[in-house]
Amino acid sequence: MIETLTLMKPELIITFIIFLLLFIKIGKGVKSETMLLLIQVLLLLNFITGFIFNSEGNLFDGMYQTTAMMALQKNILSLGIYLISLLFASWFKKSEHMLEFFILMLSALLGMFFLISSGNLLMFFLALELATIPVAAMANFDLDKKVSSEAAMKMILSSAFSSGILLFGISLIYGATGTISFTELPLYLDGSPLQILAFLFLFTAFAFKLSIVPFHLWTADVYEGSPIAVTSFLSVISKGAVTFIFISTLYKVFQPINEVWYNMIMILSIASMVIGNLFALRQQNIKRFIAFSSIAQVGFILVGISSNSAQGISSVVYFILIYIFSNLAAFGVASAISSQTGKENINDYKGLYQTNPFLSLVLVLALFSLAGIPPTAGFFGKLFLLTAGASKGSYLFITIAALNMIISLYYYLRIVRAVFMEKNEQPIEKIEIDLSAKFALTICAAGIVLIGLLSWTYDYIQSLS
Repeated sequence: MIETLTLMKPELIITFIIFLLLFIKIGKGVKSETMLLLIQVLLLLNFITGFIFNSEGNLFDGMYQTTAMMALQKNILSLGIYLISLLFASWFKKSEHMLEFFILMLSALLGMFFLISSGNLLMFFLALELATIPVAAMANFDLDKKVSSEAAMKMILSSAFSSGILLFGISLIYGATGTISFTELPLYLDGSPLQILAFLFLFTAFAFKLSIVPFHLWTADVYEGSPIAVTSFLSVISKGAVTFIFISTLYKVFQPINEVWYNMIMILSIASMVIGNLFALRQQNIKRFIAFSSIAQVGFILVGISSNSAQGISSVVYFILIYIFSNLAAFGVASAISSQTGKENINDYKGLYQTNPFLSLVLVLALFSLAGIPPTAGFFGKLFLLTAGASKGSYLFITIAALNMIISLYYYLRIVRAVFMEKNEQPIEKIEIDLSAKFALTICAAGIVLIGLLSWTYDYIQSLS
C-alpha cells in the first residue's frame, strides 16, 4: 500500500485536487478570486512535492512504471500548469465556469502523467484518451464565440481519427507479436513487413498529436479559435507530454527497428521545419503565427530524437523545459493585450515598447529564445538538439536544420522590429497587468535567461538519462 502511494504520488495528488474542486463546485459558491488563489496554491504545492519522496519501480505487473526521469518530466508539466494558472488569471476570474475549466485541465494532466508512466499499449491508449478528450471541451470554452466551437469540433475530429489509427496499429502489433507489454515487445520485433506497417500506424498517431507535417493541418485553426489559455496548454503541456512518451517509446520499445524510424524522423523533421517556417512567414494573427512556429520547433525536437542516445533524451527534455518558459511568455503577453484591446494582429504590435516596455521586453526575450539567439536558453536548447542529432553523422540533415534556424530569424525579428522600431499612429494603450500574471511573466523571463547560463540544469537532466 505504501509503495503504491509513493510510486503513484503525482497521479494521486492530481486526483485529490480534482475531487476537491468537484466538492467545492457542489457546495456553496466561493468568490472567483478566492477560488483562483486556492487553485494556484494547490498547483504550487503539487509542483513542490514533485521533488520529494520520489521512488522508482512498477505496479500492476508492469502496466505502470516510474523512474527519476519520468518524475522530472511530470514536474516540468506541473510547472507549466502552475504558470498557466498565473498567466491567465484575469481570464479565469471573468469566466463563469472557472472550476470546470481547471477540472478539465487537471484531468488532461492526469492522463498525461499516466501516459508518461504507461508500461503497455493498453495503458498508453487509455491515458492518451484521458489526456485528449478534456482538451476538446476546453477548446470550446468561449461559448459565445463561433470560432471556439469550430476549434473544438476540429480538435475532436482529428483526435478521433488519430485514435482510430492508433487502435488499428495496436491491434496489428498485438497480432504480430502476441504481446502489448513495453518490456516484452522488443524481444519479438524482427522488422517483418506487418510489424513495420503496425509501427507506421502508431507513428502516424504520434505525428497527429505532435503536429508533425503532414499531420499538422488542424493545428493553426484550433490554436486560433481556442481561448488563449487553451492554446497555451496545447502548445506546451500537451506537446511536451506526447514528446516525452514518444521518445521513450522509440528508444525502449521500437529500438530493434531504429533504422526504419530514423529515416522517417529525418524526412519528417525537415518537412516540419521547412513547412512550419514558410507558413509562419505569412501569418498576421499572433496565435496562428505561434502555431506554425511550434510546428517548426517540433522539427528541431525531432533532430534531437533522431540521435537515438542518452544525449538525445537529455537534450529533448532540456529543450521542452525552455520551450515552456519561452512559449508561455509569448502567450502571456499576447493574452494581456488581447483581453484588454481585442487585438491579435502582429501589425497592432507596432510601437508597443512606447506604451508597454515590460511586456515588450518579455516578448522579445521569448522570441529570441524561440529563434535560438544567444545568450537566451533557446540558443543552448537548439545547440544541444543539433549536437545530439549530429552524433549520427548525417551532416546534410544537420545543415538543413541549421539553415532553417536562419530562416526562422526573419519572422521572429519581424515582430521585434515592429515592437521596437516601427511607429504606430494608434499604439496599444498602457496595459494593466494582473499581479499574478506579472509574477508569471517575470518567472518565464528569468527562466529564459538563467536556464541557459546555469549549466547544472542540463547536467542534472543528463544524469537522469
